[in-house]
Amino acid sequence: MIKIWIKKLLYITLAIFIIAICVNMFLGPHNIAAGGLTGLAIILEQWLGLSRSMVILIGNGALLFVTFIFLGREVFINTVIGAFMLPFVIGIIPQYTLINDTMLSMMVGSALFGVAVSILYFNNASSGGTAIPPLILKKHFNLNTSIGLFITDGIVVILCLWVFDIDAFFYAIASIFITSAAMNYIENGTNKKKMVYIISDVYEAIAKDIMHDIGRGVTIIPATGAFEQKEKPMLMVTMDTRNYQRLLNIVKERDSSAFMITDTVSDVHGRGFTYESGSV
Repeated sequence: MIKIWIKKLLYITLAIFIIAICVNMFLGPHNIAAGGLTGLAIILEQWLGLSRSMVILIGNGALLFVTFIFLGREVFINTVIGAFMLPFVIGIIPQYTLINDTMLSMMVGSALFGVAVSILYFNNASSGGTAIPPLILKKHFNLNTSIGLFITDGIVVILCLWVFDIDAFFYAIASIFITSAAMNYIENGTNKKKMVYIISDVYEAIAKDIMHDIGRGVTIIPATGAFEQKEKPMLMVTMDTRNYQRLLNIVKERDSSAFMITDTVSDVHGRGFTYESGSV
């Protein structure tokens, strides 16, 4: 249990340092306030001269109090570590322009920011900030969290027009999209699988080759054509993308006229995927 908590703490710490580097070296130097409490801190620093770390510390403290009241103890505990660690780390990471080109700096910083947030989510943690209000809106008003996050981050981005300029506003919007894309790829893109449906008169031979040559299980599904009202078995198999070409070769060799439907799926659980078994 202690080892698990230590490992979790290390991942959270890594993510917080990445976020701090993104804010102080990639986004902040170019006045890119891409939503969130960190974005608000960048705006208030430029507008009122307030310290970024102090704004985040005060903001997270207030939001943590609201979290405990409206979301309960469990969510509070999962959030408190990152929420108080972030302002400290932002305070010790130097504010330095690592990349002079604004567009490149925004793209790199936003992508890294998405990676860091994904690491926090994988460990059931967060850095506080605007991730909290959407959870409250979801629990008490049944408002979708994506809509709640869009509203809260949208308010921060709009403030860019007041404090900075139109360029900073559009850079902030682009940053949000890149961060979301990076998070989506990490959460789903790294686990892509191919799910294939095959209809053939020699389905038994194809199924045998798939199990023997590729090592994947095959499901036989009874299927009936609407036009002829004739039943013909259909094979369903799920595999890693690297084995897909081997499957195509098997089907082509056995039955070049076989009917195939292939789909890309991102979340597969069960034997042979989320845990190993000697039978696959």
